[in-house]
Amino acid sequence: MPKSRHHPRVSLSKQQLILRHAAQVFCEKGYEGASIRDISRSSGISLAGMYYYIKSKQELLYLIQLYTFKTIVTRLEKRLKGVNDPVEKLRVLVENHLDYFLRHPVEMKVLTHEDEALEGEYRKEVLEVKRRYYSIALGIFEEMRKSGIARRLNSRVAVLSLFGMMNWVHTWHRPETDPQADSLAETMAGMFLHGVMAECHETHELKSARIPRTGIAVAERAAG
Repeated sequence: MPKSRHHPRVSLSKQQLILRHAAQVFCEKGYEGASIRDISRSSGISLAGMYYYIKSKQELLYLIQLYTFKTIVTRLEKRLKGVNDPVEKLRVLVENHLDYFLRHPVEMKVLTHEDEALEGEYRKEVLEVKRRYYSIALGIFEEMRKSGIARRLNSRVAVLSLFGMMNWVHTWHRPETDPQADSLAETMAGMFLHGVMAECHETHELKSARIPRTGIAVAERAAG
């Protein structure tokens, strides 16, 4: 399992500073087009200093992805404690995902666009966390199916479709005009539920997951 270098005088704030600037540079130039020198220039840390704290550009991408996915999964697991209703669990998952997305748009763009750039052990470790996240979402949908709330759809297709809908919010969301995470999550959860809900549950559940009119306007604008 890969480990980043640890030095007694490396503060967490210093590491966060490097990762924040690395994410910004990767977002602007793409992983392949970016260099350690670019990140050094952006962060104000000398090139020699950069190599004191990190080994490579790969390690930087690995740390950005690992920290982001671990944070999302840990927050989700905490928020799901004590929640028994699978529909409410779905809403929690969507709101947790979108809240992090909208608060950290640069990091999330890097995760979305540089998904295939990690290699070797770095890639394997990040994939383990991503599989854990997918497993939580899959478990929620399976609960909905077993309880008769959701139709007998292909669970993998349903869950990956939900992630696909959430992961590309950054391509159209406008913070100054579009709903924030809670309202946006209600809209997306309602749209997803409308597509997967079993007919006998549809009326009751969709009333509690009503899509706000602001959400409809957002969907229309995103569609062009």
